Amino acid sequence: MVKRMIVLAGNIGVGKTSLTERLGARMGWYTAFESVADNPYLADFYNDMRSWAFHLQVFFLGHRAQQYLELAESPQSAILDRSIYEDAYIFARALHHMGNLSERDYLSYRTVFELVVSRLPPPDLLIHLRAPVAVLMERIRRRGRAIESGITLEYLSLLESFYDDWMRSFDVCPVLTIRTDDLDFVHESRHLDIVVERIQDKLAGREELVFK
Repeated sequence: MVKRMIVLAGNIGVGKTSLTERLGARMGWYTAFESVADNPYLADFYNDMRSWAFHLQVFFLGHRAQQYLELAESPQSAILDRSIYEDAYIFARALHHMGNLSERDYLSYRTVFELVVSRLPPPDLLIHLRAPVAVLMERIRRRGRAIESGITLEYLSLLESFYDDWMRSFDVCPVLTIRTDDLDFVHESRHLDIVVERIQDKLAGREELVFK
């Protein structure tokens, strides 16, 4: 069997972790997730974003690069629940836009980011998950995580606009876009079947129907 590396991308609440878990179980692939519980900067960041934004972004960059390289060198196919590219093109950009990451720190971070990703082998596929911002807000509200209590509609809309910008120029690997408000792959096995089929078609280079 040919080894594959798939990365997921998408806004907060769009279903990346849920889909990664289910794809890994269905396809028998290794799954890797974002570092939250062992992140030494996250609590400080949420208490004072401006003071800790640069530290947090550097930690995420190093963690994701190490994780990605380990999986790239492993013989087993793998799925990652967030791409390393989003750190720069979405979240660091948002922090800079909102004034929480200075111009000097942002440019320094982008220099290191570009150097790191230029040395990484490209993934076989990036799955871009999408859903309307109102749907994302409702999902975030329902799961009730304290760490997400400050997320606003305006912030999610800002991130979504950055995702649109990024996708227009992304050419590192093939992209499969999936609308998650139309699919309930958590509770409906046939919906997960649809996702798996679309992934297999995309990896095989077959034309796909576009659901956007």
